[in-house]
Amino acid sequence: QVQLVESGGGFVGIGGRVRLSCVASEGAFSEFALAWFRQAPGKEREFVASWSYPTAKKFYADSLKGRFTTSTWNEKYTMYLQMNSLRPDDTAVYYCAASSHYHCTGYGCRDVDDYEHWGQGTQVTVGS
Repeated sequence: QVQLVESGGGFVGIGGRVRLSCVASEGAFSEFALAWFRQAPGKEREFVASWSYPTAKKFYADSLKGRFTTSTWNEKYTMYLQMNSLRPDDTAVYYCAASSHYHCTGYGCRDVDDYEHWGQGTQVTVGS
């Protein structure tokens, strides 16, 4: 059974930083493509970044490249999302997702429909 548990959200000041964590079940972490998505109020869920253990490739949404980075702690089956220089429009629920589709490990799938497994999400609110 695939499990994804996010944590680390909260209120952050404008220009601040926060690191989100996603703890995955062992199988998902070592075999699937993992990704971060976010959904702002009234908007569709959008791709943020992805990574996979089999290929070690990382992909980012073009608009977030340079401010957001992913990293992992493999022994803890944990993927992180470091978010810097936060702006009010980064306010959203951030989700961790996993895809069993092998091509996603090498090509960084960005479509919500490519991911079968989702965490419960963690709220990040950026304000003054």
